Amino acid sequence: MVTWRTALPSDESARVLLDQYFTARALGFPAGPDSYRRSEPIDAEFTPPAGVFVLVEGENLSGEPADVGCGGVRRIDDGPLGARFEVKHLWVQPHTRRLGYGRELMTELTDRARELGAAELVLDTNESLEAAAALYRSVGFTPIEPYNDNPNATTWLGRAL
Repeated sequence: MVTWRTALPSDESARVLLDQYFTARALGFPAGPDSYRRSEPIDAEFTPPAGVFVLVEGENLSGEPADVGCGGVRRIDDGPLGARFEVKHLWVQPHTRRLGYGRELMTELTDRARELGAAELVLDTNESLEAAAALYRSVGFTPIEPYNDNPNATTWLGRAL
């Protein structure tokens, strides 16, 4: 069973998960780990009403309750639909993949963004993250014009809420 816990990116459990996320991203980056640019989340950007950061509470490899994923939404410049929030640092540990945790996390983040007044959700990703892109498309994200200059990104997606 999956539950959610609101946290700040600087909280200890969040830091552990974010370090795993950044390490995995760097190791899998097509141009090599030295080319990946790590962007540390700032607590204020993930504190309501500016945004929110959540931890996925599930089970670790030994079946004990543990934080096994994370993600957040933060408000950025408004877009043509109104209040625009960006999905950031969506991560679930490898042993939880294919269990639906990523999809549930996207649903939770979408609901939280709506509660904060979002009219649109956007995100950027890299074309090498095929499973992530498939997840995003399956929950309604479609290609949009780039909204930032993230050097790690090759694809920008959005959806109206």
